[in-house]
Amino acid sequence: MPTILDHLTQTKAIHTTSSSVKVEQTVAHELKILIGGRVEIKQAPGLNAPAGTVRLGVVQEKSRWRSIHPSLDGTQDWMIARVKNGGGVELLSSRPHLLYYLFAQLTENWKGEDVLQFADGRILHPSFRNLRPVYDLFLTQHARTVRNFDREEHVRNLARMGFSHAEVNGLAFAVPFERGPQGELLHRFYTYCPSLDQFVSSRLNKGTYDDDYLQANLNLLKTNAALAERYGLEPGMVCFEPRSVPDNLLQKYPMLRGARVDHPIRSWHPRFNLSIAHPVVREHYAEMMEKILREVPSLGYISVWSNDSGAGFEYTSSLYVGRNGGGYVIREWKGDTEIAESAANNLMRFQRLLRDAGRKVNPKFRSLIRLEPFWAEHEYIWKQLGDGLDVEVSSLLTKGWGLAYKHPKYKEAREIHGTALHNKFVDAEKPVIEELRQKKSDADVYFNPGIIWNHEPLIGIPFPHLVCDKLTDMHKQGVTTPCYNGSATPPSFAPYNINQEVVRAYQGDSALDLEAFLQKKAGEWIGEHLAADLVKVWNHSDEAYRSFPIPIWIYSSWGNWYRLSTRPIIPNVEAISEADREYYEQFLLATSHNRCRVDFRYDVGFDLVDPAHALHCVQLIDRDLFPHMEAALKLLRHMKDRATTDAAHACITDVTDRMRGLYCWYRTQRNVAAWVAGVHGYLESKEKKVRKECRKLLKDMVLDEIENTKRLLELWETSKTNWMILSAVGETTFIYYDNFGEQLKRKIALMKGHENDEPYVDPNFQWRVPGFTDVKR
Repeated sequence: MPTILDHLTQTKAIHTTSSSVKVEQTVAHELKILIGGRVEIKQAPGLNAPAGTVRLGVVQEKSRWRSIHPSLDGTQDWMIARVKNGGGVELLSSRPHLLYYLFAQLTENWKGEDVLQFADGRILHPSFRNLRPVYDLFLTQHARTVRNFDREEHVRNLARMGFSHAEVNGLAFAVPFERGPQGELLHRFYTYCPSLDQFVSSRLNKGTYDDDYLQANLNLLKTNAALAERYGLEPGMVCFEPRSVPDNLLQKYPMLRGARVDHPIRSWHPRFNLSIAHPVVREHYAEMMEKILREVPSLGYISVWSNDSGAGFEYTSSLYVGRNGGGYVIREWKGDTEIAESAANNLMRFQRLLRDAGRKVNPKFRSLIRLEPFWAEHEYIWKQLGDGLDVEVSSLLTKGWGLAYKHPKYKEAREIHGTALHNKFVDAEKPVIEELRQKKSDADVYFNPGIIWNHEPLIGIPFPHLVCDKLTDMHKQGVTTPCYNGSATPPSFAPYNINQEVVRAYQGDSALDLEAFLQKKAGEWIGEHLAADLVKVWNHSDEAYRSFPIPIWIYSSWGNWYRLSTRPIIPNVEAISEADREYYEQFLLATSHNRCRVDFRYDVGFDLVDPAHALHCVQLIDRDLFPHMEAALKLLRHMKDRATTDAAHACITDVTDRMRGLYCWYRTQRNVAAWVAGVHGYLESKEKKVRKECRKLLKDMVLDEIENTKRLLELWETSKTNWMILSAVGETTFIYYDNFGEQLKRKIALMKGHENDEPYVDPNFQWRVPGFTDVKR
């Protein structure tokens, strides 16, 4: 019997239903390329597909659904692929993004199936009504200069995976416009989540930024939005707001100064935002929001991140703002409760303003607030949520960043926030979601299947069971919009990305049999002969991650920012001269007086891990994690010997290189924890036995990290796999460049001979001021 693909190849004409739904044209043209030959594309009335035609249609009018198929009556979202007896192929969906997802299912997953299987219609209902990217690492955020990035490939892949939205506001330039004094760091954070004033101006701030700068950023936003619409995705924005403004604007309008929002150990120059309590400032924001919607009427939402990276709401209690601001919110001597309530009222008035300005153009526009920074203001914000005023969260059971979930394996582990190790979403979340919906509000919930906050800068690391755990729980608790943190990775970067394939498959089938799916996908990629072994490799990688206790959360999540891969790790960092350290300190996330330059235990006043816990983590990693990594690499070597096809060899090489990179990444994380345990264990003890053990731990650590870096360098020099993200433009705090290998060589050279150094950290490092080295604390 002919397959559905055979039937498609007989097509003479492709009929679209609406000229306004751009994804119909996109699918039509991709179908035409697939079919080949002379195929006519035209708009035609009706929904039927006569013989020799393909009918494409997005049918959003619910009154028509029953006539398409009786089972669609009363449903919410659906897709149907049908081949009526003697007719053509019908591809219909209830929403634009589902049409492309259905097309990808048909042409990739179902193409070999008997055409008779589609006679009554193959119907899919998406597991999640929406699937949003948030902080799209490659398209809009800190890795947007990554080499070999294809913008259209990325957006097409989002649609293929079942995403409903796309994040579109990224800067057109490799670095942000903002600048600071020499040696300062804060301005680097403005490269991500750019604020509204980076795209348009208002009557208030016109001339603050050059018109050509704003035009370039706005044009890129519009380009991204147009791409999104072509694939049926709804564009949206993620902004840090209210963000600081240049000094010249505040010099012109000093009475509009709001909160100081810079971090005192990240900046040399104070930064202030505008007071959103002032009506002129509120008019300014409303004008900018409406202007952007006039340029991109399809824009569906703005997600506000705040209280970090040069942004913050006045008088809120968390980073970076603290309780400060202008004179229009509340007097600073008031009590905690009064201040928290007033700050929340001010924040929610801002959210309503953005929503209402957007709804002048798009009646469905919504405004979201990332809720975690506002633990003191939480209950007052909660009371005011409503229609189009939504939240983004990791958990609705948590107030603040102290996540109400534990590590899946180690209850003593300190922090899993933002990682795939937050793999559960419990029953107690559901009534809170329902409470929100009673207010006509909703919660978009984060999950982390990819690079960011897991293994950056590594690409395509497999942990499919952790991903499926979270998807299953979110679906069970009635989450309608999961937020894919970091967004998807382009397939050309990681062609065997099983995590993403799990997300895609689950979006089409909430009853997904994960084990069967993994076996099937492995067979497609490597062949049946080796499929079971490939699944074992994925499982070892998943178990290795479950066995990672995250000794120091910020180093695990932001290892690039702290240059862990390229900086020497020795018992006394200052045994290496400042001149020799400059190659990595240039982009290190540390001002000159930040202790993390010489002490892995501390950063900007935070004690990141105590020595006893660091040592415990080292022991857990050695006992539980590395046996899985070693088993995976051993199995891959045996698989290579047994591979008989080019496809199998290609898959094995790709996965092996990623596992080699991951092994080195884990060893560096382990060795940083060993540094804290050894150096601070030594400094805090007077016992000879303890000090001797610490010196041995450090000696072994230094020698191990040298060998580990050599392994990483060999991977760098020999692999043709795209196993890590690299910039096409140049190194920044957030991303490495082509000089990565040279930096690894310098690290190796600088570490040699320091394995027996006496552990030391200057306890007064943070008090250092150039020219005052003789002043003691």
